[in-house]
Amino acid sequence: MPDSVSDPAPEPEVLADGAAPSPRRVAPFVVAAIAVVIAGLFWILIGANTSESDTADSPLLGRPAPVVKTTTLDGQPFDLQRRKGSWVVLNFFNSTCVPCVQEHGELAKFAQEQSQLGDGAEFYTVVWDDNRGAVEKFFADNGGSWPVLTDDDASISVAFGVAKVPETWVIDPYGVVVYRLISGTTDDQLTRLITQAKAGS
Repeated sequence: MPDSVSDPAPEPEVLADGAAPSPRRVAPFVVAAIAVVIAGLFWILIGANTSESDTADSPLLGRPAPVVKTTTLDGQPFDLQRRKGSWVVLNFFNSTCVPCVQEHGELAKFAQEQSQLGDGAEFYTVVWDDNRGAVEKFFADNGGSWPVLTDDDASISVAFGVAKVPETWVIDPYGVVVYRLISGTTDDQLTRLITQAKAGS
């Protein structure tokens, strides 16, 4: 009966000190490599999301803005159609939303600057899924003298497709939606975008 011949098992790699490498010594390098890759992806995502939130797509862009008929927190009637002839900025807001709180100072600066211009934009807050008392307290504590619009039945939010706040919409004097901004925005960004839109109109 013929002898079976098998290939000799490969000799283990020997390090300079005569010891064979162990998985325990190799594993840290593998973990470190994975950590570097994950960190790189993390910072790419952070870089994409911490800059000013540029315009987001929407079927409403370039189309007449949805109907907005409501009242302000102090009971004054509001009809977006009656604001034609002016640039209008609608900011959807909730007092418990951290990005909403973070951008509030920038929005206050924007509203103040625009109110001092002859053709400045009109700025409005739209309350999104919030308690009237909480909103009133927020503005009392943090300032902001612009009109705050109620949306008790969520019809305005639904019409604009707002599912998460903050979200900001810019509407031109013809009543056409020109910009949608998701996440936080700044005074500089809003001013720049409106200036660009005016130059192109």
